[in-house]
Amino acid sequence: LNKKGSNYLFILTFNAYMFLRIMERIKSNTFVLLIVFLFLLFGYTTIANAENLNEKSKEEKNTEFNLYTGMFDFSDDGKRSNLFGIEHQNEELFRNTFLGKLSPITGGFFTEAGATYLYTGVQTEYELSRLNFIPSFTPGYYDSGDRKDLGHALEFKSEVQLSVDLFDNSHLGMSYNHISNASLGKNNPGANSYMFN
Repeated sequence: LNKKGSNYLFILTFNAYMFLRIMERIKSNTFVLLIVFLFLLFGYTTIANAENLNEKSKEEKNTEFNLYTGMFDFSDDGKRSNLFGIEHQNEELFRNTFLGKLSPITGGFFTEAGATYLYTGVQTEYELSRLNFIPSFTPGYYDSGDRKDLGHALEFKSEVQLSVDLFDNSHLGMSYNHISNASLGKNNPGANSYMFN
């Protein structure tokens, strides 16, 4: 497989893995199954449509990894915890829409208390000279570890990030997110986090 093919295979494999993990924890919720199916379909159509993209030169960087650290659930004194994460974005996979340039992202984080969140979703990027405003929405699989139970295995992360371009291939930023299960579970405490990217 070439680099492009291996990136598509990674996205499809990750989506399938998330589907199976969610299915282990959720066995009867039809709404959740529909959402997971739609995101698997999004991953498949992204791969299918990627064949129609224009070829970029091999020297041009087309994959972006974002490393971040911050505070998980900073607004809950008893449950806050340091977090560390990584996010992947293939810059060749995008669509220009009325919302801006949409592209898929995949990633995950873990906290020092043992919680993990694996996600895949979509982000849009607005460039204002050297400043970037990047909102994103990513459903994913959450495991509480030793700390905060968010009420469901399927959680939704809404995030806004503000970053500045340091060099052509380096950015420095800060982001805020809210993770919630959209009342799919019996309780929905949610979690607010901030990160340095």
